[in-house]
Amino acid sequence: MTGAARVFKALADPTRREILQILRGGERAAGEIAEQFDIAAPSISRHLSILAGAGLIESRRDANRILYSLCAAPLVETLNEFLSDVCPTQIRRRKRARKKR
Repeated sequence: MTGAARVFKALADPTRREILQILRGGERAAGEIAEQFDIAAPSISRHLSILAGAGLIESRRDANRILYSLCAAPLVETLNEFLSDVCPTQIRRRKRARKKR
């Protein structure tokens, strides 16, 4: 599976998109993330694993906790590449509009 396919697979699930929104506010412990949902902790762990596999989040250990943070660059790069392939004329229009300002 390509990197782009992993990113789009990760984004396909609403729980994973919500996790990304939670992490937009800064680093969070796995338990803090799990508290935001009415699903079992192992399910949240699976979602976190898929997001990490897509390169959208990273983790670090702090004693007995695992802290997660958002990695926006892979998301931005994947979406930009996709949009450039699908709607290149729109991107050129936006670039021209920005230059006119």
